[in-house]
Amino acid sequence: MTIRYQRGLCERAVLLWRLDEGIIYEEAMSWRETSGMFDHFSFSSSIVSSGLYWYWFRIETAQGAFIIDREGPGDAVRAPYQLTVYDKEAQTPDWVKGGVMYHIFVDRFAKAGETARAMKPGTVLRTDWGGMPAFRPDEEGIVRNNDFFGGNLEGIISKLPYLQEQGVTCLYLSPIFEADSNHKYDTADYHHVDPAFGDESILAKLCSEAKAVGMRVILDGVFSHVGADSIYFNRYGHYNNIGAYQSKASPYYPWFMFNAWPDAYESWWGIQVLPAIDKHEPSFREFIAGDGGVIDHWTKCGVSGWRLDVVDELPDSFLDPLCAAIRKSNPDALIIGEVWEDASNKIAYGIRRRYFLGGQLDSVMNYPLKDAIIGFIREKNVEVLAEVMTGLVQHYPKQVLDALMNILGTHDTMRILTALGGDSFPDTREGMSLYQLSEAQRAYGKQMLKIASTLQFTLPGFPCVYYGDEAGMEGGADPFNRVCYPWGAEDQEILDWYRLLASIRRSLSVFREGAYRLVAARQGVFAFTRGDGADAVLVAVNVGDDAFAFPFGAYRYDQIQKKYADPSAVEGRSAVIYTRRESIG
Repeated sequence: MTIRYQRGLCERAVLLWRLDEGIIYEEAMSWRETSGMFDHFSFSSSIVSSGLYWYWFRIETAQGAFIIDREGPGDAVRAPYQLTVYDKEAQTPDWVKGGVMYHIFVDRFAKAGETARAMKPGTVLRTDWGGMPAFRPDEEGIVRNNDFFGGNLEGIISKLPYLQEQGVTCLYLSPIFEADSNHKYDTADYHHVDPAFGDESILAKLCSEAKAVGMRVILDGVFSHVGADSIYFNRYGHYNNIGAYQSKASPYYPWFMFNAWPDAYESWWGIQVLPAIDKHEPSFREFIAGDGGVIDHWTKCGVSGWRLDVVDELPDSFLDPLCAAIRKSNPDALIIGEVWEDASNKIAYGIRRRYFLGGQLDSVMNYPLKDAIIGFIREKNVEVLAEVMTGLVQHYPKQVLDALMNILGTHDTMRILTALGGDSFPDTREGMSLYQLSEAQRAYGKQMLKIASTLQFTLPGFPCVYYGDEAGMEGGADPFNRVCYPWGAEDQEILDWYRLLASIRRSLSVFREGAYRLVAARQGVFAFTRGDGADAVLVAVNVGDDAFAFPFGAYRYDQIQKKYADPSAVEGRSAVIYTRRESIG
């Protein structure tokens, strides 16, 4: 570790560090050399234990001492630097790197064949594919999420050629297990595919046919809670077994946390139809992660990994054996966690999480980057985007960085085209159900979407496209972001753009694991390189209205226009990808 200071002024440089919240240690740094106007001081040591290390410096001069941390010089430590020390044996699956993930909300993507749904009271079967999902509360003030448009696993199989054209290499399915709602985050039976979507044989067929054309399938693992209408809780008596709500003698009773049985129980964020699971309960852990458990069952069906819902709510006592079980059943499986913040230093429920230190997650959904890209485009704050990227590169282990799930939108967020092109968003569901971009807003949004998606496809990690974003779908947050895919009415300009980005990504190997280096972040322009030497790629985007003079140097081949050029500027509202020659990697 090296620090430099103005030549001749530093009498002593000290490194201060601690392991997480532990004891602070001081290490005197040695003068190493003088170069130009600076004295260089260094310290080296071997670290033998993994963990989160924090460090800062004290500079002692004839005029006094001061601290240097991420916020610069000061009288006290405010923002120490972070060093993530992880198990050197930790690896992430190679197959995901350089690929493109596609996130499918199953009921709204595509339908084919015949599926039989076991009708439950209140279920609404829609015949107006593309209609507005139900969003109004019923007479009890509850949005039931009980309307179904018919999307199913056979529909996904029928669209594999389309997905292959879009360069997709991994399908991430929203929950598919039997459940009452259309979103399926209220699991009723972990061992059965919901009959509205198909059955286990159809899932196996999807996994097999997808793999034959170069795609893997990962599932959404919802293990923090189940549905009140489930075989485990069975509050409404719809299942022919004894659930925890019905008897304390139920084998599932220990899974739940009753304050006063049966009606007062812990639930996910206070939502009574989602009783929370006690993840410390050994019988639940064995049910999910034990030999022959839920993980084993679906791995044998051909599933290649899991996205773990609200992973912050899964304690290490559950997450450790869960991840071990996933890797035991398939050593090449992908494990992605839902985390909305910097996951390398996340504290959840008072506990520092160790997602990336070894044995747990491969990576996470990259919400910090999503927010930074949207902020960059809407508010022109390129400095924040640069800072977020620097933080990700410095805080995340390299193998994690290369497997980051780079998102622009999900089933939980506003459609990206609406987020980039819209303004004065309604604050009511009624208002949002009627909201549409004007012609001018949509045209501007499309320009900005090209910029945002270029960053999504070229920054470290892999892009995850939320179904329909590539078709130009609009919509606010849930449920307006869950409208059916517009087959036959796609925005061809956007569709072609996404296809082009996937093709460029596939053709340039630097997008797998190539090093990231920031080149420029000013005046609405963000530019960086991936990779080194002759194979490096230069990416530059400009959200401003005017052209920005930029030194392209030896980068002469325009990968978007597919031709050599002599560029001297990045045009306003545009994105460019340049290489030194036509074919590399």
